[in-house]
Amino acid sequence: MPETAESLTTTDPIYARLEDQIDWYDRKSRSAQRIFKRMKIVEILAAAMIPFLAALPFKSDRLVTAGLGVLITILEGVLHLNQYQQLWNTYRSTCEALKHEKYTYLANAGPYAGVPDPHALLAERVESLVSQEHAQWSSFQQQSGKASSPNEM
Repeated sequence: MPETAESLTTTDPIYARLEDQIDWYDRKSRSAQRIFKRMKIVEILAAAMIPFLAALPFKSDRLVTAGLGVLITILEGVLHLNQYQQLWNTYRSTCEALKHEKYTYLANAGPYAGVPDPHALLAERVESLVSQEHAQWSSFQQQSGKASSPNEM
């Protein structure tokens, strides 16, 4: 049974990796969520402005409404290309699964209860979760034709 989470982080490479992965997925999930929501808000505002501006006669009304339409198209294309909403959900799901493993391990409960080496089981389960997420990411990248690594996002 582990002593404390703090002592494990500094002395145990497996637990340190778990903490590092939780932090990475948490940061990336929040980042993808922020980007997605900000782009959607701009898109919604631009879409709402088109009928309003179309009703107002001013010198460049057609140019401004057309520009807003172009902006909406660009934003939607970037959202579709980068899949921020999917990344947000996938990263959050992986982060929460890793947290579940952490707390189950620390409590010596669930799959860790009664096994001869819960530490080795933790390593296997953490790597399985990370590998599973990476496989999903790779599959998505191949389908969308992208080739950058998940750490570049």
